[in-house]
Amino acid sequence: MTVRPLGVEADAPTAGRTVTTSGWSRFWRKNGTGYAFLSPWLLGFFGLTIGPALISLYLSFTDFNLLQAPTLVGDANYVRIFTADPKFLQALRVTFFFVVFSVPAKLVFALLVALLLNRGLRGLPIYRAIFYLPSLLGASVAIAVLWRQLFAGDGLINKLLALIGITGPSWISNPRYALWTLVLLSVWQFGSPMIIFLAGLRQIPQDMYEAASIDGASRWRMFRSITLPLLTPVIFFNAVIQTIDAFKSFTPAFIISSGTGNPINSTLFYTLYLYQEAFGYFRMGYASALAWILLIIIAAFTGLSFLSSRFWVHYDS
Repeated sequence: MTVRPLGVEADAPTAGRTVTTSGWSRFWRKNGTGYAFLSPWLLGFFGLTIGPALISLYLSFTDFNLLQAPTLVGDANYVRIFTADPKFLQALRVTFFFVVFSVPAKLVFALLVALLLNRGLRGLPIYRAIFYLPSLLGASVAIAVLWRQLFAGDGLINKLLALIGITGPSWISNPRYALWTLVLLSVWQFGSPMIIFLAGLRQIPQDMYEAASIDGASRWRMFRSITLPLLTPVIFFNAVIQTIDAFKSFTPAFIISSGTGNPINSTLFYTLYLYQEAFGYFRMGYASALAWILLIIIAAFTGLSFLSSRFWVHYDS
């Protein structure tokens, strides 16, 4: 008979493995249900987002037309984009013009409407629903078709102008005005930032306005010194979201220009040009390179927004 020292277990390695196994068992008993509910999202994220993104990154270094196997070409796609593609520069100009003018105009208009609704109008839920309806419809095909009919040469806008003796141009066929119609369409869909602004205005303490009123501050002074500083986090959020959406805008330009970006490429959004390269000419490798450049541009703008926010966004601590 083997005598063991007092307090020493017989199968220490087995006991160690049992502890490890039981640790994993406790982990899965504690977190397994959560991961089970998260699994559809995780599968979608890795299978429908990360996976295709990595594949498109690989394709951006290839010559691929959907009919033949991809052929590696190194950085040839990127070199051509930056050195020998005038339509790329035109698409960038059109997109930046759209972003620079549509985003601030939409935010200003949304804030003005939110300030009006915040004054306690009777029937506020009805007005809020009506104003939010264009954003709820989104940049849908139906809205873009309606917009094209409004601003056509014989559209409703020109018919209204004719009543007061003004002969309007064919807005969507004139390169001077076509892009502005898309900017106006973007501003018209102000409902989403308006709702967020309205929620932010409701969070500002009313006693601050009362104290400022007692001190004799005018409404403009209260707006400039109380409303705007306390609303800067909401303004920042809306600005980032609307900027990203503006860079991704596609449907209105596609419908109004019939997928061409005309007249004279004045409505050639970057996403529309990417679509043409991918599904018009089947240059999937080239289109993938364009997509990654767009991703870098959006990431750069978002990063600059966050860096600049420390100088003008005020958080209530």
